[in-house]
Amino acid sequence: MEEVTTINEVNIQSGQVPANQPIDAGELRVQWVRCLPFIAIHLACLLVFVVGWNWVVISTAVALFVVRAFGITGFYHRYFSHRAFKTWRPIQFLGACLGNAAVQRGPIWWASHHRVHHHHSDTGQDAHSPEHHGFWFSHMGWFMTKKNYETVERYVPDLLKYPELRFLNRYDWIVPGLLAIGLYLFGTWIGRAWPDSGVSGFQMFVWGFLVSTTALYHTTFSVNSLAHKFGWRTYDTRDDSRNSFILSLFTFGEGWHNNHHHFPNSARNGFRWWQYDPTYYTLWLMARIGLVWDLKPVPKHALDDNSNH
Repeated sequence: MEEVTTINEVNIQSGQVPANQPIDAGELRVQWVRCLPFIAIHLACLLVFVVGWNWVVISTAVALFVVRAFGITGFYHRYFSHRAFKTWRPIQFLGACLGNAAVQRGPIWWASHHRVHHHHSDTGQDAHSPEHHGFWFSHMGWFMTKKNYETVERYVPDLLKYPELRFLNRYDWIVPGLLAIGLYLFGTWIGRAWPDSGVSGFQMFVWGFLVSTTALYHTTFSVNSLAHKFGWRTYDTRDDSRNSFILSLFTFGEGWHNNHHHFPNSARNGFRWWQYDPTYYTLWLMARIGLVWDLKPVPKHALDDNSNH
């Protein structure tokens, strides 16, 4: 297996306007037609009142929420965006597929916009800053605009060299599509094998794909919106990032957002032992069996440079 070489810092030649100059309003108009599938996924969740529920489909929805959440937090965020650890190339691709299954577009697109966020955090150039663009726009409106539809390639030169990642980024509908079809077939098989279960293919699709994906959407989006509005500030960063124990429970450790903005390259967002961070615990277990390695620790100065523990 080929080892993936990571980098400590990405050299960014942004070519953008100064950070204190706001983005042109015309570039932030929501493209409603393009976003109809996103809207449809939300509306289709109402089908739960038609298909009913049982513990099989609920359990499947929860399991897919948890697994795909790790694809976002562990790989899309801490690996692709911040290069917080190293891994083998096949694991890199599998992690990209896992994150892509969350229906949050491709890994290169996701990482590029997250790096833009850190470069311009809570300034006029930060498209998902609640301070500058409002709560709901920072929550989900920002990625529905023409400006943020494209991958910002100058921020991700390290990722563009992998053809399999470029393919996944270009055809970001393939993995979610296969997941949706697989869930339908899985539910159909269960319904035929165990008729008394009450499970059907369509019911499995509604709960396992639509409901689970929508819940994961807003869990992920809340880090952009809620984590820059509510909570406490342990570190005096140049942005409005905040820490929240409650948010960390739902976002698998991403709620320690002020910690993260203080030292974004760490594989661990929960700097203290009591700061719940299951994404890091999972990465630690993966490191123990050799799937990943060189997890970047929290540096001592990051722990010492604060007044509120």
